Amino acid sequence: MLKQFPKTHLVAACGFVALAAAGLMIGPSSGVEAQRVSVTMDLESGTLKPITQLKAASAERTEVTKPVAAFAVTPAPVAAPAEVIAEYTAKPADEVQAEKTGAADPAPAVAQSAKKSPVIDVPPELSWKTFTVKAGDTLSTIFRKAGFNDALMYKVIQGEGKKLARLFKGDEIRFGTTKGELQEIVLVKSRTENLRTRLTDGGFVTEKEVRAPDVELRFAAGTIENSLFIAGKKAGLDSSTTMEMAAIFGWDIDFVYDIRKGDKFDVLYEKQYLDGEEIGNGRVLAANFVNQGRKITAILYTDETGKSAYYTPDGKSVQKAFLRAPIDARISSSFNLQRRHPVLNVVRPHQGTDYAAATGSPIMAAGDGRVRFAGWKGGYGRTIVLQHGDGITTLYAHLSKLGKGIANGKTVKQGQTIGYVGSSGMVTGPHLHYEFRLNGSPRNSRTVKLPDAAPVPKQEVAKFKAYANRLVARLDTQSADTQLALADEE
Repeated sequence: MLKQFPKTHLVAACGFVALAAAGLMIGPSSGVEAQRVSVTMDLESGTLKPITQLKAASAERTEVTKPVAAFAVTPAPVAAPAEVIAEYTAKPADEVQAEKTGAADPAPAVAQSAKKSPVIDVPPELSWKTFTVKAGDTLSTIFRKAGFNDALMYKVIQGEGKKLARLFKGDEIRFGTTKGELQEIVLVKSRTENLRTRLTDGGFVTEKEVRAPDVELRFAAGTIENSLFIAGKKAGLDSSTTMEMAAIFGWDIDFVYDIRKGDKFDVLYEKQYLDGEEIGNGRVLAANFVNQGRKITAILYTDETGKSAYYTPDGKSVQKAFLRAPIDARISSSFNLQRRHPVLNVVRPHQGTDYAAATGSPIMAAGDGRVRFAGWKGGYGRTIVLQHGDGITTLYAHLSKLGKGIANGKTVKQGQTIGYVGSSGMVTGPHLHYEFRLNGSPRNSRTVKLPDAAPVPKQEVAKFKAYANRLVARLDTQSADTQLALADEE
């Protein structure tokens, strides 16, 4: 049948068939064409999606404030999702909104391994060494025990750091290091007070850290049978609170010679707690003491200037301008103008009071004043004479040495250590000889009427009395309740 067509027609037909076949090979069918679409990278999920799918997903969202960024790409190999997402740090607005409302993100989540971990500035963990201060220790010796030299110590004790050098037996000091390098020092002074030194870019910086304990108000009452300390212990007081009470009333009562069986006390004081644990007693806020039938009441009050002191309910100071005795020791020889001298064996007035104590025992200034004389004074030996106001002088003799900074013309405060007990001069043994003189005339320091310290400031008297009345009423009420309870027990 092919012979019926001219050769030219056959050639043209073959060419047409070849051209059609080539077109079919190059151009996809309609089914294939339907599957070819543009593709985008979803920056939220890190996956490749057809544009039509992304549009549908976007339309399903309830709130869209910013369209998802999309880039048309070919099916050729592309960067891994994590590598692409790492170039963008800002979250799309719809994701932020979803986090605020708690709604789930409709887009598939990126694999956990593809996310970058947040960078957190965490200080390195320190290695600690702890040392307890012993007798004879210095900051230098403790630094060496910790493996550090004096050069580093001098860098630490600049400025406020010098307080680290004030060590006492029993203090605890801790060294915190990283890879052997000193980072922190903590000097533990008590359960509530630390001195912390940290290494900063500008060097070592020292700060005082104080924790305020929780405070409860407690009441105690006792009757003296043998001594104040035994009575205090029976009443539940620790030794520090009993000593504080003795110091408060010590201006009027000599707890060695004046105490009698049957004397009574009641006291309101603070009990301190830290982290729910009892750590000891705090201040005495108010107290009564009945000595040989004479009742004395003391109220702790802090005035507007921040000064705290004990006063009677009418605002007079419980404290006196002078200590009754400048040392806590027994009397070995009393004031006696007819006494026979123990060395010379002749009658010679003893114009002071002698207190027997061990050599080196500290001696306190009886009152505020100025050093009129400090040095050797004949038979008195090493002596200090203080000049006070109102024509009063006090003398301290037979010292082993003077206190730090004590010299002629220096001012001193009541209770300041001015010297130490010794046996210098004409004596038979170590003791303090103490004299109290008024306008040059000797007075018995144990019986002379001592001037009071300053009362409550006039402008605060009304405020003080209202406060004092509340504490006195509480003392009286709890004292009466205690007496009733004791009577019921009997």
